[in-house]
This record gives sequence, structure tokens and C-alpha cells, in this order.
Amino acid sequence: MANTDRVEARYYRREGDAFVCELCQQKCFIRQGEFGICGTRRADDDILVSNNYGKISSLCVDPIERIGLYHYRPHSKCFSLGSVGCNMDCKYCKNYSFAKLTIGKKRATYKSPEEIVQMCRDEGMETIAFTYNEPAIWFEFIMDVARTAPDLNIVIQTNGWMNDGPLKELCDVADAICIDIKAFDKDIYKDICEGDMGDVLINTHTVFERGVHLELNYLVIPGINDSDTMIASFCNWVKDVLSEDVPVHFSRFQPDYEMRDVPMTPVETLLHCRDLGLSCGLNFVYVGNTLIDDADDTVCPDCGEIVIKRLGYSANIIALDGGKCARCGRDLNISR
Repeated sequence: MANTDRVEARYYRREGDAFVCELCQQKCFIRQGEFGICGTRRADDDILVSNNYGKISSLCVDPIERIGLYHYRPHSKCFSLGSVGCNMDCKYCKNYSFAKLTIGKKRATYKSPEEIVQMCRDEGMETIAFTYNEPAIWFEFIMDVARTAPDLNIVIQTNGWMNDGPLKELCDVADAICIDIKAFDKDIYKDICEGDMGDVLINTHTVFERGVHLELNYLVIPGINDSDTMIASFCNWVKDVLSEDVPVHFSRFQPDYEMRDVPMTPVETLLHCRDLGLSCGLNFVYVGNTLIDDADDTVCPDCGEIVIKRLGYSANIIALDGGKCARCGRDLNISR
């Protein structure tokens, strides 16, 4: 049996008596016995170790809509799992109880790729979702799960902050990716998440260019990233650089972690963001983390037919012909 505490990480180089991790743009310089910022890369004397390999902190059967995917296999379920750690430091993180810890400080159970695949099959699931904490720092395990079961669908919910090499490898095995866009201002991005907006936008374009089904989630934080100028700039970027048919979700902020003093996003603000997105020319704009009638329906932009009716994570398919509108035949960028 392989030593699961000594799975060698990929994408790193040795520098003297330390290692430089090249998985994400943090490029952590990790000395022997220490961890990278994400809490999952450990420097031993001879190799850099993927310390969270196969370590499961969270596991659930979810509606696919909970992963932030409305246009990928709508009204289906997925086998969701997560580990520990993150390469960003979002001050509002709702999953901080495991995203901010290293293995050993948070209970996690080891499962091999083969065991995870069998669990997924036992549940009758055709889709595995890597979510909850940041999947990019689980790179080696995701790739091994994908190789173990190439027939299963792989979906990833990510902050999108990784280097080009591992990103392209993930694109080769992922069927759908939801990327969280934290703001549309580089200074705010750095201040609230310790991330780099430019890197994330480049990676978002890479995912789109490689033909992976892509959806974007924008958490609307009152007084931080909710100005009309910022929201419109983001929507115009999606339309001009990606496509007007890329689904965009504006989600409700809920006070948590280090931002408990910031109020919950008003429903009116979410609906206003949706209206701004539609007025900018986006065809599929949704509201998340709240229950609002009609705000999450998929409507054909050509004929106005409601093709999918939603409330929360429930979805009722009404007028779909494959991925097209059953009424007028318009392609709706829906993968079934």
C-alpha cells in the first residue's frame, strides 16, 4: 500500500534546502518541515508532499445547482467532496472551519481514488464535484480520481487562482468549472482575499478557450464590490472577452468569519445587479443564496420562453430540447 502521508506534489522545484511550489501564483518558498500558505504543501527533506492527498473533510450528495452550475446537467445530482486548505484568504469565508486549517488540525478521513469512485457509483451518481474548499490545491488527487474513472463527469468549483500548467491539465479532465469572481477591482481583490484579479481573469479566459463548460459566481458584498460601475465593468468583460451566453450568478453575501459586521446583501441589490447584467447584454444572469421567484429561471433570449423554472436549488425543466429551446430552437449553452 502506498504511503498516503508521502504523496509527492507536482509542479514544484527545489531551491537550496527548500522548495518553491509552482501550483498556484502564490509561489510559496517552503522550508523543510513547513507548509505553504494553502496549508497542504509540506516540505520534507527530499520532496514536496501533497499533504491533503485523499483527505476528505466533507462529503455529500448535492443538486448540481448547489455547485453554481445552472447550465450543466440541470436537475441532476452530484457526489460532492472537499478537503482542507485554501490558497486565498477571503475575509468572509463561510467554509473557514476547514479552508483555513492544515491536515491534523481538522479531522479528515483518507479515501483512495478507487474508494471515492466506488462510493460515487454506489450512490448512483454520474458526476463528482470537487468543492467546499479550494480544489486547485487538491490537484494530484483530482487528477488520479479522473484517471480512475474517465467515464464519470468531473466538475470543479474554484477561485480560479492557479498556474497555467495545472489549470490546463484540470481543463483536460473537467467537464464543467464554476469560478468565483471576488470583485472587479484589483485592489479590493487583494484586500479582501489576498488574491490577484488579473491572474484569475486570465485563467477564466483559458477555461473558456479550452471549451470547458464555464459559469461565473460573483458574491455581492454591500459597500465593497457592489457599485454600479464595478458590476457593469464585470458584465461587459464577460460579454466582450468571453461570451454573452456564459451564465453569471450574483450571490447574496452573508456575514461570516472576519466580516461579521458587514450586513447581508439586500434582495434589491441582487435584483439590480441582475438587471445591470441583462442591460449589458448578458443572456443568462441569476441570483443566488436567496429565494426569489423568477430570478433564477432560464429564459430563452430569443423567444422569451421559460425553459427551466427554478427556486433555490430545485429545477423544473419545462421546454428544453437537448440544450436548445424547445419552442424556437435557440442554443442556450446548456450541457445535458
